[in-house]
Formats: sequence, C-alpha cells, structure tokens
Amino acid sequence: MKFDLSGEQRLLTESVERLMLGSYGFGDRRKYGGEDPGFSEAMWERYAELGLLALPFSKEYGGFSGGPIETMIVMEAFGKGLILEPYFATVVLAGGLLRRGGNDAQKRELIPLIVNGRAKLAFAYAEPQSRYDLFHVETQAKKQGTFWALSGVKTLVLHGDVADKIIVSARTAGGTRERDGIGLYLVDVHAPGLTRRPFLTQDGLRGVQIALQNVRVDESNLIGAPEGAFPVISRVADEAVTALCAEAVGCFTKMQAITLGYLKTREQFGTKIGSFQVLQHRAVDMLVELEQSRSMTLYAAMTVGEDNTIERERAVSAAKVQIGRSSKAIGHQSIQLHGGIGMTMEYSIGHYFKRVVMIDTLFGDADHHLRRLAALGGLRSESMN
Repeated sequence: MKFDLSGEQRLLTESVERLMLGSYGFGDRRKYGGEDPGFSEAMWERYAELGLLALPFSKEYGGFSGGPIETMIVMEAFGKGLILEPYFATVVLAGGLLRRGGNDAQKRELIPLIVNGRAKLAFAYAEPQSRYDLFHVETQAKKQGTFWALSGVKTLVLHGDVADKIIVSARTAGGTRERDGIGLYLVDVHAPGLTRRPFLTQDGLRGVQIALQNVRVDESNLIGAPEGAFPVISRVADEAVTALCAEAVGCFTKMQAITLGYLKTREQFGTKIGSFQVLQHRAVDMLVELEQSRSMTLYAAMTVGEDNTIERERAVSAAKVQIGRSSKAIGHQSIQLHGGIGMTMEYSIGHYFKRVVMIDTLFGDADHHLRRLAALGGLRSESMN
C-alpha cells in the first residue's frame, strides 16, 4: 500500500512528537501521575495551545476539521509518550459522539470548551453484564414531562472522575440486548442522584463506576433521537478502536526500541547479549509484529471514515485482531528479553505492556473482533486495493 503524509500532516507529526520527546519522558510521566487529577493539567493546556484538542472538530465550531489520519498521528505519538491525560475520553469518545450525534446548539456550547481545554467529557457505555456488546444496555431512561429520568449502573467510565459532563447511553424502549431503543444523554456530574466510585486501572489511568438513581436530564441534553443512538455509538466506537490501534503502534515502537537498546548494552558471559543470534531473531520477530500492526492500523484509519458500514467494520476489526495478537507477542518478548528488570515498577517496559494489554480489551479483544470479522465475511483482498 502506497501512502504519503501531506505537508500539514508531516508538520503535525513533528510537532506532537517533539512535544512528547521534550515533555513526556518516563520520569515526567511518573511525576504527572502523582499530581492530584492523576495527570498533568499543564500538559492539557499545552495540548489546547497546539490545537490538538481541536483537531477532529469542524472549523465551524473552532476546530481544524481533521480526519482519522490526523487522529492516528496524534494517538501514535501519545502511545510513545504513554500519556495519562483524558484525550481519548474527551476528544475521541465523547467528542466523537458530539460530532456525529449532537445538534447545533450542543456543538456550539460544548466544542469550544473542549477545544480551549476548559471542559472534559467522558462516555458511560459499559455495564457490569454487557462485556463487549455496546447494545447491551440495562440502564433505563423514562420520560417525565420535559425531563428524562435515568436509572442504572455504568462501569469503566474512563476519566469519569475528572469529567465535567458524562454522555450516558440508556434504554428508552425494547429489550436489554436490542439495538433499537437506545438514547444518549448529556449528564452533569453534579446532578442529584448521580454517584461516582473512582478507581485506578491497571495501566495507571483512572476510571469510575457510576450509579444513577432517577437522575433528571433536560430534553435539551438529549443527543439525537431517544431510540436511535446505536448507529452513532457503533460508528464512534469504530473510530475509537482505530485511535486505540494507533496508540498501540506508538507503544509497540517504544517497546521495540527500548528492548533493542537493552540488548545492545546488557552484558552476559562477558559479551553483549544482542550478539546472541537467538535473541536477534526474537528482536526481528518484534519488528515484524510492529510493522504488521502499523500497516493494519493505517488501513483502518483510511477506511474508518467510509459510509460503507461493512467495509468499515471489517477494516477496524481486522486491525484490532492484529493489535491484540501483537500486544501479546511484543509484550511477552520485551519482558522476557529484559529479564527481571522488565517486571519492576521503576522500569518503563512493564508500563507499556500494561497499556497495550488494556488497549487489547477496550471495545473488544482480539477474539471478539475475530468473531465479528468472520460474521462480516472476513477481510477480502479486493477491499484492501
């Protein structure tokens, strides 16, 4: 596949990678993680200053009208830096729902706040029994005059502890696992009846479990139709998976580079262990997995903007399968080649491994997406031409 970045895309790549290189070393990350919100507010402001928070939004609302390739560039660089800030939760997930499903008034109110770094959002979609099925929604939304009353439990709401508003999926009609009858509601985190239980995720990020008990949401905070939100959720989830794949490629790149550097400096039996042929072969295996993941992520990024639902889902699931398999292959090799030091909290490689394992499980692991890909008829060679 022949692909070249445009001049603007190359400038974006250089800009965000320079930011990560200068301000997001592993020591910086550890320091940011110890700050009160669990990330760096100063870095969040720098993302806003550089226009990274504005990237995917329309120019009409203060954005730059960037597409999936621009998001891929940013997320790959963020993967290399192993960032802690709520970019994925705010800009990719919740921001994607606003872009795809919000009305003009909602966009004019919220997008400029996101762009300027003054508002953080989260998306509450997962439930204790839903596993990877976005349409499995037990949370109820009942109409009461000019309000909707929401009741239910949402789990693993990424960065829900720092969000100003949370977009909640809730069922207005139909059975628990029906795709129709689902609505999206913009809920203020301080609304009566909403409680948050924060926790740390295995990769050093933060999430919350949310309990809603007759939380009143005004009609103006309904995003789209009350029974027709699933197509929007599904499309934004595909965009989110593509962004996660790009982040994983950034992680893989650093893991491969760190491991290669270790092989070149670590001595055993009086010689550099990188001179051992069997370890060279394993390093090459890591590089092959990295390049396969990069290619599949690029293919997904070039396809995820398509209106053809089947082709889009095929490309996204194929990329997620590759990322899941490479997460294990590269992760296991990097830890094993480092030996005991790879298991310590003080060394970076284990933190990258934790993040790619988390990425594998978000929005469906490799097995889940392999089943979806099979149900869609597999990835056909003509779709990649």
